[in-house]
Amino acid sequence: MNNSLKKKFMSRDAVTLYLVVVLFVAVAVMMYTGNLSRQITNMTVSVGCYIVLAVSLNLVVGLLGELSLGHAGFMSVGLFSGCLVSIALNDVLPLVIRLPISMVVGGAAAAVVGFLVGLPALRLRGDYLAIVTLGCGEIIKNVITNLKITGGALGLNTRSIYSRPIQLLPYVGVLVLITVVVMMNLKQSRHGRAITAIRDNRIAAEATGINVTYYKLMVFVLAAFFAGMAGVVYGHALANVKAVTFDYNMSIEILVIVVLGGMGSVRGSVIAAILLQALPELLREFSDYRMLLYSILLIVIMLLNSSPKFAELKGRWSIKNVIAHFKKNKSGVAAGKEA
Repeated sequence: MNNSLKKKFMSRDAVTLYLVVVLFVAVAVMMYTGNLSRQITNMTVSVGCYIVLAVSLNLVVGLLGELSLGHAGFMSVGLFSGCLVSIALNDVLPLVIRLPISMVVGGAAAAVVGFLVGLPALRLRGDYLAIVTLGCGEIIKNVITNLKITGGALGLNTRSIYSRPIQLLPYVGVLVLITVVVMMNLKQSRHGRAITAIRDNRIAAEATGINVTYYKLMVFVLAAFFAGMAGVVYGHALANVKAVTFDYNMSIEILVIVVLGGMGSVRGSVIAAILLQALPELLREFSDYRMLLYSILLIVIMLLNSSPKFAELKGRWSIKNVIAHFKKNKSGVAAGKEA
C-alpha cells in the first residue's frame, strides 16, 4: 500500500467513519442479543436522529459559516409529510419498503421548503439570517399545527406506523452513515473548497468566479433534506407527534450540539450529540440536580473548547499521533535489539 492510500485510509475523516461503524455494530449486537438496557434501547433512535441533525446543520454553520435557527422546522416538514405517506401505505407495503420511501418523500419535502426559505433568506448574513430562519421555523410550526391533515393541535396519530427501536435501528444507522459520508466527501471535494472559500471571504470568492448563491442554496437544501429524513425515522418511533415539539428551542439545542462538537467537525458533532442526548437520561436518578449538572457540564465543555491548551492536548492525543508514537517506539525497540 503506497503512502497516498495510507493517508487516505488513516485520515481524520476515515477514522471518524470507522468509529461510527464500530459504534453502530456494537450497539446492534448488544441490542439484538438482549444485552442492552431498556433505557438505552429507547434512546438509540433519538440519538441517531440528533446525530444526523447535528452533522447536517454543521454543513450550514460549520462549512458555510452561516447561522441557521430553523433546522427543527425542516425536520418537522419531513416528519409530517413522510409519516403521512407511511400511514397511507401501511396496509399495502411492509416496513422494509415503506420506511425508505417515506424517508425519501420526507427528505424531498424538507428540501423543497429549504429551497423556498433559503432563496430569499440567504441574501442576508449573520444575525439577520438567524432571525429570518428562526421566524421561518416558527411559521412552519404554526402552519402544521393549523392543518387538519396533520391532526391540528392534537397532533398526528402515528400508532398505526409506530415501530420499536429494534426495528428502526438499521434505518437510523444507515442514515447516520450516509450523512457522515456525504459530509466528509463534500468537505474534500471541489464544491467543499468553494463553500469554505465563501465562508472565509465572500468577496474574494465572487471575484474568482464562484457562484455564491448556488453553493449557499445547495448547502441549505442538502441540510434540510437530511433533517427531513431524520424526522421521518423520529416520527416512526412515536405514537403521537405534535408540531409544537419542533420549535426554536429544539433548533437551538441542535445548534448547541454543533458548537460544542466544533464547527465543521463531523467527529465532534457525533460525540456531542451522543453526550448531550444521553446525559439527561443517565442523570435521571439525580432528578433534583439533573439540569444543574447538565448546565455545569455545558459550561465546562464550552470553556475547554475555547482553551488553546486543551486544543493542543486534543491534537497531541489524536488517534493519528498515538499510532505514530507506537510506531516510533516499536522502531526504537527494534533498533535497540539490533545494536
